[in-house]
Amino acid sequence: MDIRIGIANSPRELSFESNQTPAEIEQTVAAALASAGTHISLTDNKGKVYVVPVGALAYVEIGSEESRRVGFVG
Repeated sequence: MDIRIGIANSPRELSFESNQTPAEIEQTVAAALASAGTHISLTDNKGKVYVVPVGALAYVEIGSEESRRVGFVG
């Protein structure tokens, strides 16, 4: 699952792949926003943990699980 997180006042975004399902990621972000949490914490495929302050979130883009095609379409 590809995840991209936009950070307010930063020209770069945080991009990584995670084994979590889209529903789990959406639930984590929504729960932090609804409960006035201070941060969200997500883990990538390699075990790195990303902690982002909720106040700095510009957007969270959750990609699809389908693999990319390589080659020409005829």
